[in-house]
Amino acid sequence: MNYTFLLYSDPTKFADMTAEDWAREKEVYGAYIGALQAAGVFVGTDWLQPTSTATTVSMENGTARIQGGPFAETVETLGGYFIIDVPDLDAAIAWAEKCPAAQYGKVEIRASAMGGA
Repeated sequence: MNYTFLLYSDPTKFADMTAEDWAREKEVYGAYIGALQAAGVFVGTDWLQPTSTATTVSMENGTARIQGGPFAETVETLGGYFIIDVPDLDAAIAWAEKCPAAQYGKVEIRASAMGGA
């Protein structure tokens, strides 16, 4: 079964990060990706650009409404995701607990409506 981890965090906590801080952050996530790959559960991941680059599209009475920015203005924003293939929710929770984003934000787990890989 595929599960997607939606990674939410407060982007203001990263505003003062140096190039060295970002390099360390990439190393931490690289190790997590390596662990997922070694376990044979890794499907995919992406780190998203800031919400300032977002565009939201909705249809109102048959007319497209295009809005700059994310759908909801919140402190915590969606910053990326992982897709893993594990047997059940308990296994997904175990991997989410190890996700670096869980240390400073939230990891929302969603089961795929389309099944597994």
